[in-house]
Amino acid sequence: MSRERRMIEPEVREPLWGVEEVSAYLGVPVRTLYQWRTKNYGPHGMRVGRHLRYKASDVVRWLDELGEVDSV
Repeated sequence: MSRERRMIEPEVREPLWGVEEVSAYLGVPVRTLYQWRTKNYGPHGMRVGRHLRYKASDVVRWLDELGEVDSV
């Protein structure tokens, strides 16, 4: 009996942005991002260990939705 070894392809995931990248993208200070988190405002972020990370698509989506609300 021979066993086939299957290579498991790693899932390609989008890169995560740190607070500095999100701050630069949105044009707001890093401190503002942390303040928004305490108020449940802003793009969805997640803790990876002790670091705060954001999916780029979540940041872009949040900004797009913000523009839609303002235009109504």
